[in-house]
Amino acid sequence: MYAWIWRKLPLGVPGKLIGSLLLATATVALLWYVVFPWAEPLLPFDDVQVTQDSGVPGDSGVDGNAPPAGDEHDLPYDTEQNNTPPPSPSR
Repeated sequence: MYAWIWRKLPLGVPGKLIGSLLLATATVALLWYVVFPWAEPLLPFDDVQVTQDSGVPGDSGVDGNAPPAGDEHDLPYDTEQNNTPPPSPSR
């Protein structure tokens, strides 16, 4: 197919190179602005269901009467300063 397109493009090698670039650009633009926006609603990328341990979508899995188990966002390291370098071996 590409050989057929190459043979059909006019004006020698420079014209064929420019024509090939124009065809590639037109193909990408057609896909980007027409085909992909049309196909996006048909694709399941936004249909995400996250379940907790209960297996029921939307269930938080947390007992409303239980006390909170602590801050879920506690980090096991200091975020205010860099880690100290390891001690150098003594000789």
